[in-house]
Amino acid sequence: MTKRLIAAAELLLVFPAVLFMGSLFVRQIQPQQYQPAHAAEQILEWYAARPHVGLWILLILMPFTVLVSGAGVLLRSWNREAALRQTTKAALLIIRSHAATLFVAACTLTAGGILAVVALHVLTD
Repeated sequence: MTKRLIAAAELLLVFPAVLFMGSLFVRQIQPQQYQPAHAAEQILEWYAARPHVGLWILLILMPFTVLVSGAGVLLRSWNREAALRQTTKAALLIIRSHAATLFVAACTLTAGGILAVVALHVLTD
């Protein structure tokens, strides 16, 4: 139960930074007079107008808190749970035995993502 509460708290703490980063991306995929780029621009302007809150708290302090608390939970879990260590080792062996296939899959997905971004760029120009 404690891990679930920590996970929920971490999701809430990291959400403002994810919203900001997502807004940066959405603002670039189409002209700002259209939605959702217009809404993304408004979110970015809100962050820019409040540098102490937007930058220092929402984009630095809260993600740093998630990083530190998450690392602590993971380290404690790693030290206390033998099943986690065994499962991780088994997963790494599987990944190692199928590394070439995983690289092909990763490159294929990356290429698809690049083509989607380029297509969106071409369509918005």
